[in-house]
Amino acid sequence: MSKRSALRIALASAGLVALPAAHAVTVGNTDFTVGGYIKLDAMVTQTSGGQIPTGIGREFYVPGLTPTGTSDESANFDMHARQTRLFTKSTTTLDNGKAVKGYFEIDFMATAGGDERITNGYSPELRHAVFSYENWTMGQTWSTYMDTTVLPDSLDFIGNTDGTVFVRQAQIRYTSGAFQFALENPQTTVTPFAGGARIVTDDNAMPDLVARFNHAAAWGSFSAALLAREISYENGAINDSTYGYGLGLNAKVNLPGGDDLRLTLNHGEGLGRYVALNASNDAVLTAGNDLEAIGVTAYAAAYRHNWNPKWRSSLVWSQLLVDNEVALTGLAVPEAIHSVSANLIKQVADKLLVGIELRHANQALESGADGDLNRLQFSARYDF
Repeated sequence: MSKRSALRIALASAGLVALPAAHAVTVGNTDFTVGGYIKLDAMVTQTSGGQIPTGIGREFYVPGLTPTGTSDESANFDMHARQTRLFTKSTTTLDNGKAVKGYFEIDFMATAGGDERITNGYSPELRHAVFSYENWTMGQTWSTYMDTTVLPDSLDFIGNTDGTVFVRQAQIRYTSGAFQFALENPQTTVTPFAGGARIVTDDNAMPDLVARFNHAAAWGSFSAALLAREISYENGAINDSTYGYGLGLNAKVNLPGGDDLRLTLNHGEGLGRYVALNASNDAVLTAGNDLEAIGVTAYAAAYRHNWNPKWRSSLVWSQLLVDNEVALTGLAVPEAIHSVSANLIKQVADKLLVGIELRHANQALESGADGDLNRLQFSARYDF
């Protein structure tokens, strides 16, 4: 390899230059591909129940952050490029003749660091760091319980957030034909007795267990996933664990003209961390410091329509329903959260798009209080 090629690889890894995604560069016995995109988001947000604090709730839709107070808030304008991301793919031919494949990706979406006063210099965040060899996948990537094919064609960071699974975590996954089995990193979120600030524990003695079936055909795709997990909390006088489960059904249906319908349904107890960005916790503490799993149902539907080769739209509905035992959780917890959005996207060229998206969302608490969010978003994205 020439010095010029080595320099180009180094600069690409640092995000200073882009390598064409269609071409790989070989270093020794490893092929590298670098890609990603640069994305600008500009949005106007109005809420009926108070102001969303500066942070991620102002930069993409986070269901649990919709305010439920009593005062209308004037519209806020925000603009950022934090969804911008960079990835590298690698394939290495081993001395046994077999290949190991790696994938590494970062963005700046939910990290601490810079503010909006001067430089907006945000820290990078690890999204994926994973490799696969034969039937095994190891590292951090999308949870095996999550089916990414049902994420909508949205300008928002996720799109069907209220009703879908969205989790990246470390795991060991084995794939055999249409079946996948995984051990994944556990974590527990708890509501204190009678309500209060979320408790995040790291007391699990066993990993989260996932089994999934995938099917793809000319009509589209289908997956069914089962999650079993331990929910645990140990802190002085509190030392208890219980078990939770989740059942997920997902489908993407191809329609005439390149249109499609994307459907997802998840139901379980102790599933809160996996759906709606943890708007509901996994469990609640009783007066006797025992854990009781909280039941949730989450579902979403997205219809994508191609107006012509340049223009397309998606209509998205999603909802989270929480089965709280209010004698334990108190009344200041979400009972139901939903949102509906519609967009219009123009594919200006192969690697360049612009679009607008309108979203309406509502969060209702067990107390009867609720709040609306209305957001108009403009986005522009260059893929490389």
